[in-house]
Amino acid sequence: MNILIEIIKAIILGIIQGITEWLPISSTGHLILFEQIMPFGDAKFFELFKVIIQFGSILAVCILYFNRLNPLTKRKNEVQKKATWDLWLKIIIGCIPGGIAGVFLDDIIEDILSGVVVIAIALIFYGIIFIIIENRKRLPKYTKLEELDYKTAFGIGCFQMLALVPGTSRSGSTIIGATILGCSRSVASEFSFFLAVPMMAGASLLKLIKIGLNFSGLQIAMLLIGTLVSFIVSIFAIRFLLNYIRKHDFKIFGYYRIVLGIIILLLMFI
Repeated sequence: MNILIEIIKAIILGIIQGITEWLPISSTGHLILFEQIMPFGDAKFFELFKVIIQFGSILAVCILYFNRLNPLTKRKNEVQKKATWDLWLKIIIGCIPGGIAGVFLDDIIEDILSGVVVIAIALIFYGIIFIIIENRKRLPKYTKLEELDYKTAFGIGCFQMLALVPGTSRSGSTIIGATILGCSRSVASEFSFFLAVPMMAGASLLKLIKIGLNFSGLQIAMLLIGTLVSFIVSIFAIRFLLNYIRKHDFKIFGYYRIVLGIIILLLMFI
C-alpha cells in the first residue's frame, strides 16, 4: 500500500509539473505546496524530484518544436538554418542571467525562500502584475520570434531571474518581461518555452551533481514515472496555452494566482 501511495504521489506531481511549468502559475510553487499536503518524507529526495521531473517538460518542447529548433535538418535551406542558429544564440544569451544567478543562489533559495508564505506572496504579487500589464493596451513591437533582437533576449533573461523565488513562475516571469519589452503574447510564450530547455536542463544537472542518485529502487521508479507523466501532460499544456492566447489574454492566470495565494495565506493564519 505504501508503494502504491508513493507512486500515486509521483503521478500527481508529474501532472502538476506538466501543467504548471508552461502556464504562468509557478510549477515549483505548486509542487512545494502539494508536498506540504502529502509529504515525501525524504526532503533531499523531494528536492531532487521536483527538479528532475522537469526533464519530461523539456522533452515535450524538444519534440513539439523539433524542426523549429533543429538547425541541421535537411528540410531547411541555408537561410533557414542560419535563422535557427540565430534563435539558439538568442536563447543562450537569454539564459546567461538566470544561469549565473541560479548557480550562486541555489542554496539560499532552498534554505530561505522555499517557504509557503513566500510562495503565496509571490503568487499574489505577480498575479497583480499580469492584470496590470494586460490592462495596458499597447501594440507589440515584436510579433514574430525572428524579429527579436539580442538586447531584448538578454532583457527577457534578466526577468527570468525573478523565477528563482518559488511561486514566481519561470514562464510567468519571462512572459511578463517579454511583454513589457514589446513582445506579442505568442512571441513571449514561445521564447519562454525555448528558454526553458537549457535553463531546466542546467538546474536538473546542478541538483544531480549536488545530491547524486543514491536512492532506493522505489525512488528511482518515482523519478521515472513523474518524468514520463510530466512529458505527456506538458504536450497538452503547451498546445492549450498556444491555442488559448490566440483569442484570450493572461488575466485569467493573474486572477488564479491571486485567489490561490490568498487561500494559502488564509489557511496559514486562520
